[in-house]
Amino acid sequence: MTADQIKWDEAGLVPAIVQDDLTKEVLMMAYMNKESLAKSVETGETWFWSRSRGELWNKGATSGHKQRIRSMAYDCDGDTLLVRVEQQGPACHTGSYSCFFNPIETAGSSSEAAAEAAAGDRFGALGRLESIIAKRYAERPEGSYTTYLFEKGVDKILKKVGEESAEVIIAAKNKDNNELRMEASDLIFHLMVLLRERGLSIDELLRELDERHGKPTTNKMR
Repeated sequence: MTADQIKWDEAGLVPAIVQDDLTKEVLMMAYMNKESLAKSVETGETWFWSRSRGELWNKGATSGHKQRIRSMAYDCDGDTLLVRVEQQGPACHTGSYSCFFNPIETAGSSSEAAAEAAAGDRFGALGRLESIIAKRYAERPEGSYTTYLFEKGVDKILKKVGEESAEVIIAAKNKDNNELRMEASDLIFHLMVLLRERGLSIDELLRELDERHGKPTTNKMR
């Protein structure tokens, strides 16, 4: 990508949409000019142009909420950028994980779960849970159990994964599907907390599973 491939507006700017590379949540929108785009490419961190202050700014320079760029692309018209990042802390100046937290009710938004089911999205709940965990990781709201896990660190999270794994085994041995459903859900939740702590997305797990499909599992099968 070069600056010549971008359609800059009359002020020499282009909107840049910033997306969490793990959860795919849209975090914010800001503007870049040629200089901030060049600095973003050079440093691997997001740089923008402040229209109100008339100067370059490096996201997280004062707050510590840096954005490490994982990939950049421009759209078919070359007039919008998509920047996928590894977000440290909240992206929004309000302290929220994403700047887009003000919902607008529409005719089709009253039953999100039903809409997903109709669209065949069996795993919509996992995507929503991944986004909620990412939000807790960034914002650290007081009183949240997920915040507690992140604050205690990886050893505490690993302990919970181990405990929930044992509970799943016990439920299965007891042949109690109601108990198994609940314990397996607890295990998946804590495993997803661990993945966020380690910076792995569900997408990466799905790619790993897909790559394994059809491959022999032991040397004897080769």
